[in-house]
Amino acid sequence: MASIFTKIINREIPGYIVAEDEHYIAIHDISPLVMGHILVIPKREQDYIFDMEDAAFAGLTLFAKKVAKAIKQAVPCKRVGVAVIGLEVPHVHIHLVPMNSMGDINFTRPKLNPSKEELAAYTDKIKAAMA
Repeated sequence: MASIFTKIINREIPGYIVAEDEHYIAIHDISPLVMGHILVIPKREQDYIFDMEDAAFAGLTLFAKKVAKAIKQAVPCKRVGVAVIGLEVPHVHIHLVPMNSMGDINFTRPKLNPSKEELAAYTDKIKAAMA
């Protein structure tokens, strides 16, 4: 069964796409810790990040680096935090979270519930910074 990420990749359901190439996609998390919280995902479905082929893992990391630089440019923050948890969706993904404090990347706290307009606005800001 296709993951929710595969459904976004295949355009079966909408997603707030920040960046995309042949192998990877970056989308705004719809329940972010903070606005600008982006998920970087390989298009090939795989459950566990450390089961990825070396080249795909390296490619995912380099793609995430480009996206993180755009986040840092577009969203006021001290750093962009990185987390790989992998329990909530059985499809590899990296969380990139704009941070001004350690609490910004605390996954136990309640998530935001932004409007479609807010998600679109942040997606557009980060997408513009990718250029």
